[in-house]
Amino acid sequence: MTSTSLPLDGVTVVALEQAVAAPLATRNLADLGARVIKVERIDGGDLARGYDTGVHGTGAHFVWLNRGKESVAIDLKTDAGRDAVRRLVSRADVFIQNLAPGAAERLGLGSGALRAEQPELITVDLSGFGRGGPFEDRKAYDMLIQAEAGLISITGTPDTPVKTGIPTADIASGMYCAQAVLAALFRRTRTGEGAAVEVSMLEATVEWMGHAVYTRKYAGVQPPRMGLSHVSISPYDAYPTSDGQVLIGVQSESGWRSLARDVLGAPELIDDPRFVSNIERVRNRSDCDAEVGARTARWTSEELDARLVAAGIPAAQIKDVGQTVDHPQLRARNRWRTIPTEFATVEALLPPVTFDDVDAAMGAVPALGEHTRDLLAEVGLGTHTVHELVATGVVHQASVHSPVQAH
Repeated sequence: MTSTSLPLDGVTVVALEQAVAAPLATRNLADLGARVIKVERIDGGDLARGYDTGVHGTGAHFVWLNRGKESVAIDLKTDAGRDAVRRLVSRADVFIQNLAPGAAERLGLGSGALRAEQPELITVDLSGFGRGGPFEDRKAYDMLIQAEAGLISITGTPDTPVKTGIPTADIASGMYCAQAVLAALFRRTRTGEGAAVEVSMLEATVEWMGHAVYTRKYAGVQPPRMGLSHVSISPYDAYPTSDGQVLIGVQSESGWRSLARDVLGAPELIDDPRFVSNIERVRNRSDCDAEVGARTARWTSEELDARLVAAGIPAAQIKDVGQTVDHPQLRARNRWRTIPTEFATVEALLPPVTFDDVDAAMGAVPALGEHTRDLLAEVGLGTHTVHELVATGVVHQASVHSPVQAH
């Protein structure tokens, strides 16, 4: 590395956030060098802190989403607490919140009020359904958004719809939130003006539905649930081996010919009228899968995988999460870093965006209210005042543990 300057060095973000969507956005910004001040409730903090204790006493979601942030715990039901947050925002470049609709406005932290005092401020309101409309005030957990966005209707097997195994709606909206902040910061360098940005989990997830939305809108066809298969490509599925299964995806005619001839040793399949083109293979999917599967079962998964790779056929073995954690590609590319958490040091993945001259920030995961005293002093509250706020329960200051090496 030849540089010590991260892209967002000097940018300060104040986030009134919880759960997944907004915390993911701000963690991305923190990894890029932004200073992220996380405002939490005094009674337990971010909801994700209590989801589990799987990472040496700290919640797995919280470790994933909150490294590199400073935590201040404040009772926003008090005038003094709200004043403290406004003081923090007055020194910030960006304010992000994902409270229930209307909650920020009731606290005096709505976009309009803040930007009236700071036109250069960038505000982001991240919500389930966006302002207005009949769903504005509805609860908006990830599973519910997946259902409303149609994602569940196309995920699973023909018999069983399922949600995705990761919080797709949260991740989609969090990524668009971070993208919007970067765009607004870039525009501000040219115009000096801030921005009021709105991100809807529903709209982010519907955007990710992609071709399914346009197929239904213009062809009038509900895309079916295909399990591991693909609605418009064949062969594309999991195929049996002598000790398991391997995924194969063929997306070109040259790929089909190579699969039949070089991998399966069945050149007669190439000119079989049922399989002569992708359209015919999709039309005769059951026969195609049966012919391929009857031949793949002759090899172990390792043997078949090696044959497919040698022939240039897209393929993969289905890894469990433990195998992914120890994935040889992640290890070879040195994608794990050690970071402190409240009770122990842990390994965390580098973000997927890699700069060739500087590493991601990868800061510590904060304890609840770990930085309360320092942050309040920084915005002009004297030692006596801060002590009184702690003593009266308006704010919380963590008793910070020294992280020890995890075993």
